[in-house]
Amino acid sequence: MRREQKAIRSLFSRLRRAPLHRFPRRGRALLCPARHGVYLIIDRVGRVAHVGRTTRGQDGLLQRLQNHLAGQSSFVILYLKGRPSRLRNGYWYSWLVISNPRTRALVEAYATGVLCPRHIGTGKAAA
Repeated sequence: MRREQKAIRSLFSRLRRAPLHRFPRRGRALLCPARHGVYLIIDRVGRVAHVGRTTRGQDGLLQRLQNHLAGQSSFVILYLKGRPSRLRNGYWYSWLVISNPRTRALVEAYATGVLCPRHIGTGKAAA
C-alpha cells in the first residue's frame, strides 16, 4: 500500500499547484476539460470551500462544474443557500484530471482531510 499512498500524496500536491480559474460571468464558458478528475472550489478570501470529484457524468469535470453553476449540487444548495450566482462573484476553481475511479476517490478523500473544506457534502451547511 505504501506506493499507492505516495502516489495519492503526489497527486494531491499537483492538485494544490493546479492553476486557479475564476468562475466565468454569465454567458461565458468554463475553462476545464470534459474528463474525469478531482476539483477544488475556493471562496472569495482564498479558503477551500469544497472538494469534489467526478463519478459518472460523460463530460466529467466540465459537467460537474456546470452542475454547480446551475445550482444542482448540495454544495450550492446548502453552503451557498441555493444561490449559484455567488460562484460567479469571486469564487475560483482548479482541477486535476484523474482517470482511475479509485485514485479519484482517494485523492478527493485525502484532499478533504487535509484541506478541511467549509462544506464536504455531509448534508449540512458549514457553521
